[in-house]
Amino acid sequence: MIRPSRPLIGLLIAASLAGVADARKKKARVQEIAPVNVTTIGVNAYLWRAALDTLSFMSLAQTDSNGGVIITNWYVNPQVPSERMKVSVAILDATLRADVIRVSTARQVYQNGQWVDAAVQAATNAKLEEIILQKARDLRRNAAAQG
Repeated sequence: MIRPSRPLIGLLIAASLAGVADARKKKARVQEIAPVNVTTIGVNAYLWRAALDTLSFMSLAQTDSNGGVIITNWYVNPQVPSERMKVSVAILDATLRADVIRVSTARQVYQNGQWVDAAVQAATNAKLEEIILQKARDLRRNAAAQG
């Protein structure tokens, strides 16, 4: 019966561990682009961060990262004090796609001592969605470049 020596067993274990470590390094190098689904929270993390960044000039009334909802307080632009806006963002899925984000805005004007609902320009919601999506894509690209 042949008994392997302890140094030989140690050498074999070290070689196998080195092979596993090398395989992990190769696997990490193959993934050159950041994943589309980043779900450490309930929704896509890139869209969530991008929506918060886009609305950062407004104070937030409610946020729910698991449900993907952001609602702002009324915002009065200092240049137009007779008008205020409120924005709601809903992120519907964990993927980074254009159809998973919904933005709705409300607008009021100050008339005769009270705030009155007013129409929102048709392109406002679409423009905000585009801005958020572009920021999310940029965040994903930057994550891929760093990782």
